[in-house]
Amino acid sequence: MKAENVTLTPLTDDDRERFILDNQRAFKFGAVEEFGTRDDHLDGDGEIISRRTIEHSIDHGVAYRIRENGEIVGGLILKIDEATQHNELEILFVSPDVHSKGIGYAAWREVERLYPDTLVWETCTPYFEKRNIHFYVNKCGFHAVEFFCEYHRDPREDERCGPQGEEYPKDDEGPDEMFRFVKYMK
Repeated sequence: MKAENVTLTPLTDDDRERFILDNQRAFKFGAVEEFGTRDDHLDGDGEIISRRTIEHSIDHGVAYRIRENGEIVGGLILKIDEATQHNELEILFVSPDVHSKGIGYAAWREVERLYPDTLVWETCTPYFEKRNIHFYVNKCGFHAVEFFCEYHRDPREDERCGPQGEEYPKDDEGPDEMFRFVKYMK
């Protein structure tokens, strides 16, 4: 089955709560599929990605709903740096109910179309998310450039402040092992 008529629409305030819950469901699906329900990658609330992290990303980024034929099927959050055009895909999720239809790829192509001045895209994904690794490398053209683990920590892990002095939430949930990907556009 192939994705049809995939669009991005800005996240609205009245859809924020559903966006957070849909995001957590999609991320948890991958962890539970890989490790089962007894998973030490889940936080105290049983989530692979906390509400606080998602809310922070929404509040400091640009959030979109992914729609197929007008129906909500996922979402994504970008961090756009107008000055450097070194942008980040912070979160991308597609409902597990519609996996393997090309929706994520179609959404990513729409992101690239919406942000044509981007020089570099960056994103991360947990080491166990084989579907994500395949997606970013084999479908979207990213390159794995770094692997964060106990021997090589993410240097941003200890940062107290980000751009314009905003506070990042402490990254106390989710896996400690992550791949970092980049895609050079120009």
